[in-house]
Amino acid sequence: MANAEIGVIGGSGFYSFLDDVTEIMVDTPYGPPSDSLFLGDIAGRTVAFLPRHGRAHHLPPHRINYRANLWALRSVGVRQVLGPCAVGGLRPEYGPGTLLIPDQLVDRTQSRVQTFYDGEPLPDGSTPNVV
Repeated sequence: MANAEIGVIGGSGFYSFLDDVTEIMVDTPYGPPSDSLFLGDIAGRTVAFLPRHGRAHHLPPHRINYRANLWALRSVGVRQVLGPCAVGGLRPEYGPGTLLIPDQLVDRTQSRVQTFYDGEPLPDGSTPNVV
């Protein structure tokens, strides 16, 4: 299987920025990821791109299988993940094109598993070790 150093989980179609893309389908113990992985090189480094909402942008945020997405990226060697996103802002002085890096995170997500290690058997019947 191909190997990538960096993973990017981003908007549909971002992989069009990669040259000579290889599409890889990955099975995970958590079910299917949002889509295939798209591998290509940027500045001499292999990058694996995964469309967060699927290439047809069909998955709403609450249906994204985050565990499968991360498992798929790790299965091709990814150790660093970037997750760029575009959202609205609450401060008019930070207009379009401003790059912000949050120093706090409030996760109001509900009804979604928050861990890989919840003590339950995986779909393949194995039980992950707690770490």
